[in-house]
Amino acid sequence: MPGSTGNGAVTRSTLRQQIADALRDEVLGGRLQPGQEFTVKEIAEQYGVSATPVREALVDLSAQGLLDAVQHRGFEVHAYSLDDYRGMIEARGLVTDGLFRRLVDNEGRAALEGPGLTAALAAVRRRGEEAQRAAVAGELNVLIGYDLRFWRELAALYSNPYLADFLHRLRVQSWACAAQHLRRVTRLRGHLWSGYTEVVDALARRDPAAANAVITAYNAHSLALVERLAEG
Repeated sequence: MPGSTGNGAVTRSTLRQQIADALRDEVLGGRLQPGQEFTVKEIAEQYGVSATPVREALVDLSAQGLLDAVQHRGFEVHAYSLDDYRGMIEARGLVTDGLFRRLVDNEGRAALEGPGLTAALAAVRRRGEEAQRAAVAGELNVLIGYDLRFWRELAALYSNPYLADFLHRLRVQSWACAAQHLRRVTRLRGHLWSGYTEVVDALARRDPAAANAVITAYNAHSLALVERLAEG
């Protein structure tokens, strides 16, 4: 049950976050579909918890754009449009371009200069390898999990939590939009982008332009694929 620990002591905030994470995974995993409605009571009964942390978790997910509050009825999964996805892609590109440039800026944070950046990127690259394997294999659910962790860890290198949180939210929202279309494909092997290590290697060479070129191609690929699937 969400919220259980070894000694049984759980703070309400921890339970709230665990429920939010579980429901987010339900949305990204396609088990909660766009437009699907549910109530606080239903979710509380499903997870065997009280209504208060559930309500707080649902409000959090609404603030993140994954759910919509429906007056007098509860909540429903937000339905993103293609225009929404295009906006997300553009925003992601602007954020990552700035992030890449600042990460390799010799006048930036001293901890990321020289060997510091190389060591930090080596850890992120290992996460990228895991995401890459899932993408090549066409394992969408596994890929989404590793993708979110890859970008969270890469963004964290710049030590700006606001930027990291914003990029994470964009990644979650774009996956929520794209996954509903990608799940229509019986076999995703060969359809999913897998250039994670290329991004890291470009940054390790202190070449933000090359990293940005990889992401530009990735964004174009993702948008074309989702548009094609959306059109049937």
